[in-house]
Amino acid sequence: MKTISQRELRNENASIIDEVELGETFTVTRRGAPVASLTPYTGDAGLRCVKPARNRLDPSKLRRSDVAIPTAEVLDDLRGDR
Repeated sequence: MKTISQRELRNENASIIDEVELGETFTVTRRGAPVASLTPYTGDAGLRCVKPARNRLDPSKLRRSDVAIPTAEVLDDLRGDR
């Protein structure tokens, strides 16, 4: 297990993640004190989805609304140009 500083993790993120992907484990330190462990993902059940993603609304299925007042007039009214 290698030890790296928080600054080193920030500055060399891509190369460190590449090493983790290859199986290396790191202890991340802040001011010399260990604060985190960076290990390869093993697919264990320790990670869980708190709120699963939901399907996004397809904008093409929305009803088009007809507005009697032109947008320019609404904007003028909001801006106080009247």
